[in-house]
Amino acid sequence: MFTGIVREVGTVAASEDGRLVVAAPEAAAGAAPGDSLAVSGVCLTVVEAGDGRVAFDVVPETLSRSTLGGLRTGDPVNLEPPLRVGDLLGGHIVQGHVDGVGRVRSVVEEDADRRVWIDAPADVLRTCVEKGSIAVDGVSLTIAGLDESGFAVALIPHTLEATTLARLEQGYRVNLEADVLGKVVERLVAERLGS
Repeated sequence: MFTGIVREVGTVAASEDGRLVVAAPEAAAGAAPGDSLAVSGVCLTVVEAGDGRVAFDVVPETLSRSTLGGLRTGDPVNLEPPLRVGDLLGGHIVQGHVDGVGRVRSVVEEDADRRVWIDAPADVLRTCVEKGSIAVDGVSLTIAGLDESGFAVALIPHTLEATTLARLEQGYRVNLEADVLGKVVERLVAERLGS
């Protein structure tokens, strides 16, 4: 389990034949084989760690359901180690299970902040509520607006500096994870209406 608070931005060192290697000195120093690490919102298992790098085996299912299959050498990725007992819950509960891939519709500068509209799959949108939470590339954000095709988030200067989200531009693909509470409520309501 994660919180959507990025701890480090790593750089893809290699991505081929299902092996993803990320240069990330902090993550490598604290990780061991078998540990979980969220990579741009995707929970992966560490298979090797050391010399400032962390390696993962990524199955075709994960590559096809997330943006990880499109990563190239040099691309930055958001990294977050799992929540530990006693850690502060600064974001929201994030599982590291991508619900869908969204596409950036627009990015608008607002003083030092940015408002980003992201078009999202219908099953993700069904669980979204204004002022609710969503993870975008593993970053816990508050939904600032909704329409029939997507949602908006406001990015503050700290988020722009501490994550990869400063790179967002129109057409950019992002991993989306809806708030688990919204998914549970949607399931309960669907079951109730179906009976």
